[in-house]
Amino acid sequence: MPYSYIRFEADASGIALVTVNRPEKRNALSTDIVRELREAFEQVEHEPEIRAAILTGAGEKAFVAGADIGELAALSPAKAQRFAREGQAVFRLIETLSKPVVAAVNGYALGGGMELAMSCAVRFASDNAEFGQPEAKLGIVPGYGGTQRLPRLVGRGRALELLLSGEPIKAEEAYRIGLVNAVVPQAELLSFSRAWLGKVLANAPVALEMALRSVDAGLDMGLESGLSYEAAAFAVCAATEDCSEGTRAFLEKRRPAFTGK
Repeated sequence: MPYSYIRFEADASGIALVTVNRPEKRNALSTDIVRELREAFEQVEHEPEIRAAILTGAGEKAFVAGADIGELAALSPAKAQRFAREGQAVFRLIETLSKPVVAAVNGYALGGGMELAMSCAVRFASDNAEFGQPEAKLGIVPGYGGTQRLPRLVGRGRALELLLSGEPIKAEEAYRIGLVNAVVPQAELLSFSRAWLGKVLANAPVALEMALRSVDAGLDMGLESGLSYEAAAFAVCAATEDCSEGTRAFLEKRRPAFTGK
């Protein structure tokens, strides 16, 4: 389908590239962009030929440099709550996708941009990337999940340091505290992301989905409930043809030929 504020490209390897395309505003999130992100990731989820996605921003300066401040300034309290909940729902859709999503952070990831990156399965950053939750400087708090995902990723103390100060951090510091998985030269960011996903997609599709679902479910459960969920996911995988193929290939010392069944 046609999009106005994002670019959507899917290649023969099964990887979709979703690019927020508003470089004149440093890819700032508007209501329209959030709506198009929902449509794009619903497309990723429902098209069987697409097995993974990379999310990035147009240009070399910004992944997403926050929300559209003009929109924020005009919100009443009731509209602000609805605005937050709608964005949260889209980011939760990305977070709970049955297929892996990589955030290729190619510059500023501030406010809603950092929250968008945190909703992805993994985050790879260019060496010029910066991350921050500057909402306190605007008299607000993050509304798209920043207060919830950030402490889950980096711990309470580090999260509060970023949330209360509103100060940004460089890519290397983001890597040091566990916010991003790798830092690479900007020119190599997309190729690095594709290469990583290429390794991931060589694995069994059902196993990938069950791993994603198990981790997400377990974060909201106690340990015992999480272990029960994992055991059930293990049983689902054990019933697949891919499990038989994978174990047989290991014993026969050859590459498995997974079919997703």
